[in-house]
Amino acid sequence: MTMPWRLARRAERLNPSTIREILKLTERGGIISLAGGMPAADTFPVQAMREATERVLRDHGHAALQYAASEGYAPLREWVAAELGAAGLACDADQVLITTGSQQGLDLVGKVLIDPGSAVAVEAPTYLGALQAFAPYEPEFAALDGDDDGPLPAAFGAARGARFVYLLPNYQNPSGHCVSASRRAALADAAVDAGLPVVEDNPYGELWYDTPPPSPLAAHGSLAAAGGAIYLGSFSKVLAPGLRLGYIVAPRALYPKLLQAKQAADLHTPGFNQRIVHEVVKGGFLRTHVPTIRARYKAQRDAMRTALERHLPAGCRYEVPKGGMFFWIELPRALDAVALLPRAVAAGVAYVPGAPFFTTPGHAHTLRLSFVTVPPPQIEAGVAVLARLLHEALEERA
Repeated sequence: MTMPWRLARRAERLNPSTIREILKLTERGGIISLAGGMPAADTFPVQAMREATERVLRDHGHAALQYAASEGYAPLREWVAAELGAAGLACDADQVLITTGSQQGLDLVGKVLIDPGSAVAVEAPTYLGALQAFAPYEPEFAALDGDDDGPLPAAFGAARGARFVYLLPNYQNPSGHCVSASRRAALADAAVDAGLPVVEDNPYGELWYDTPPPSPLAAHGSLAAAGGAIYLGSFSKVLAPGLRLGYIVAPRALYPKLLQAKQAADLHTPGFNQRIVHEVVKGGFLRTHVPTIRARYKAQRDAMRTALERHLPAGCRYEVPKGGMFFWIELPRALDAVALLPRAVAAGVAYVPGAPFFTTPGHAHTLRLSFVTVPPPQIEAGVAVLARLLHEALEERA
């Protein structure tokens, strides 16, 4: 007898990740994947991890393998607070909550702050994973007007009453934009004027290629003083995503509820992983390791810029990112990146269509290219194939 399983209403709002579905297509051989936003695996510090694991097991093995505090490993929380303080975001360790990847941080924020029908303001485009994390809690998304420097401060007034605004000021996924210091200050003031809390996500801030990004939006005077910002960070892009380690920095008034949501979700992030990461980073390892990642990714960014300049048809628009992992391409509006994708995969190249990064229709002419996992010769070859398909599609529509 078939049991009558009934899905919760929120389950109907769960959708597969467009990016991960595309990555399945690239698993077969012969595909140059410019799709995935994954860090390059050969940047992972395997030897440092091996040595740290041996020390943790030797010196603290029993404690490392036991249940741990829901807040996270205290020395790691202290390290996060100190690093953020040096970057301009003053916080204490008791405001840091270690999460199972920053994706869990997004889920906890949604769980604690979103009611069905409540408004959440987002950039256009914005991170697809955040939309996935928030969607089961049934918000109404409000897309913010913006320009090449990020959201417009005036748009915050129109979002008054939203539970929060979700922003990625540093090398945004997918657009690659980095919000200027002056725009950040204006956004902070506008958020306070509108009574609009800010959730700032910063997975890419260490991946700058020319100059470091400005100080966090959450650090700006009136917003910080009002306790109006949550800040999310991650170890995935600077160490390894397989560790699944991220963190939330929250106002003290909000921290207990986020902690309770964390306890209900998984009790705690693996303490073993936390101790290993702390063992790696506590002596300043990232100060020498991250610059090697930057140098590699900058060379690949420059290779993609050269390839795009050489091959893309007229009418395509993009900016060269100053950091992060992505080029955001606006095609001539006659083209549909979703419809073109099967032809691209058949020709041996993959990308991510841009439409899923928006909460509103009408963006089929956009796409995202990632450059960090592909060596320069393959970047050149992949962009050349994609450009040939774009030229052919334009000729078909002529």
